Amino acid sequence: MISWIKLTFSTCVFVFLLSTTVSAAEEPSREQILEKRMEYYIKYSSDVLPWYYLAAIDQFERNIQEVRNDIPKREGAVAIQFSDDYWTGVLNPLLDDTNLNSIAFFNGRGLDGNQDGIADRKNDDDVMFTLTEYLMQFGVMEKGFEKALKKYYQRDETVKQIMTNAEIYKEFETLNLDARAFPLAINHNYSYRSTWGDSRGWGGRRMHEGTDLFASYSVPVKSTTFGKVEVMGWNDYGGWRIGIRDVNNTYHYYAHLSGYTKDLKEGDILEPGTIIGYVGSSGYGKEGTSGKFPPHLHYGMYKYNGRVEWAYDPFPSLKRWEREEQSKKNK
Repeated sequence: MISWIKLTFSTCVFVFLLSTTVSAAEEPSREQILEKRMEYYIKYSSDVLPWYYLAAIDQFERNIQEVRNDIPKREGAVAIQFSDDYWTGVLNPLLDDTNLNSIAFFNGRGLDGNQDGIADRKNDDDVMFTLTEYLMQFGVMEKGFEKALKKYYQRDETVKQIMTNAEIYKEFETLNLDARAFPLAINHNYSYRSTWGDSRGWGGRRMHEGTDLFASYSVPVKSTTFGKVEVMGWNDYGGWRIGIRDVNNTYHYYAHLSGYTKDLKEGDILEPGTIIGYVGSSGYGKEGTSGKFPPHLHYGMYKYNGRVEWAYDPFPSLKRWEREEQSKKNK
């Protein structure tokens, strides 16, 4: 009896370990996931519809699905998904209709991309083909692409985010833009702690939406991400500040600078680690005001979900990026 129990237990352990090993082996790597996405973008791109336009839309859709509860996450290589009304038609009683004839009868726009005779929203080829056919109606050069986005999404902020995605992908010619950098060189003396939610008095009672990193004047400030310089200039609260938007619908805010890197301008596309300015104590007054507080970098992060943009605590990200840079330095 004991031998039988041991045999049964051993068999169960073996089966568990085997299934775990198989599952781990089947789990695609980050590189494989990005490669699969790129295959779809290239497949449905053309001379007038570059791959980075398709990637830009897909990434935006993926971003909003991650932060909104009212939008389900789409399974598949691409994240693009269409509404029932768009795909099957406004008056179509079958919300999951895949029949090309009935979809067309109800003025739906779902199409068959893999030539299997049906229009299936769960099929990546059908989704990509439907998207490209929609975009091609607008001529698709930059102005046409923007017009197509505005008509579909109905939000200027969304159009701006997707166009930014496209510019960044075009510049770096890759989807692998996961690298990040700590905003201050770790060989400098600096200090910071979680200051999220602390009260602020200047300009009216408000909460602190970011993390303050204290350092000496003129310590270089680096871009933490691949992104586009969206705004530069004076802000009465933040002094000389820079705003950089990345492909993850995140706006990175750098404030209280003493100055900018020479030749840096709005519209520039940057990579992590690029020096963008220098620590200062500007702000809390009209243009040029400085010295009302110790020199530091105020770093903030804001997420756009397709409807609104809100601030969230950057402290955990800063700690992670700092550890990663320290680890690289110690190797």
